Amino acid sequence: MANPERRRLIVNADDFGLSHPVNQAVIRAHREGILTTASLMVNEPGFEEAIRLAKDNPGLGVGLHLTLLHGHSALSAERIPGVANSRGEFSNSPVGVGMDYFFKRSLREPLRAEIHAQFEKFRATGLPLDHVNGHLHLHLHPVIFKILMEDANKLGIRHMRLTRDCLARSRRMSKGHWFYRISHAAIFEGLSSRARKPLTERKIKHAGITFGLLQDSRVDEDYVLKLLPELPPGDSELYSHPSLDKFKHEFDALISPRVKERVSELGIELIRYQDL
Repeated sequence: MANPERRRLIVNADDFGLSHPVNQAVIRAHREGILTTASLMVNEPGFEEAIRLAKDNPGLGVGLHLTLLHGHSALSAERIPGVANSRGEFSNSPVGVGMDYFFKRSLREPLRAEIHAQFEKFRATGLPLDHVNGHLHLHLHPVIFKILMEDANKLGIRHMRLTRDCLARSRRMSKGHWFYRISHAAIFEGLSSRARKPLTERKIKHAGITFGLLQDSRVDEDYVLKLLPELPPGDSELYSHPSLDKFKHEFDALISPRVKERVSELGIELIRYQDL
């Protein structure tokens, strides 16, 4: 019989495939640290390198980091009018994108086409799809999420990030950035609450809680050491953005000997989404 008090943790890196410094940090954090999964951007400059590295490290669970803003499209602008510009770039405005995708019904089929193209590009790598999430969590946007649920079987979605963090725990572990933390906690609590039933109906598995949302690229060693004993029973996810340049502090946290020792002391089992 499973131990109801057992604590299991997915440790994920977003933005795999973005660049060489990100790719190297991801693989080193997996080999040398506690990283178990990574979410792949299929249209960014480091994509081909990321595929080679993933195939050399089959223990790393690789999922799709669906990108519909702050990045590049799989399809040409002619095929997805209003979604990407002539250079195949999405808008960099999260608020503007969110409003357009919600209110402009003419964008829904172009969005569906782009989503399918990114899944197909991932499928062509030959890597097993460990999970699905979205850049800046756009997979939970009502319109995007509806498309994903309508096409879940066709797309092969079996595991997905349910983005919700715990504000009370966050307050105990870090300080400042209150407007960001309170607003994001509220927004994603609402979005995740709406998403839970459709995921359950389709038997799409997810962790119970996702840590890192309220840190906004500040998942450092101090935060992780405070988080580990706070993990609730069951399955949790910690996501980060490790790199060897911009977010080296997040890479350092994932390979920290103190962090690895604490995971062992607390008996926390490190898993991938496919282990749920």
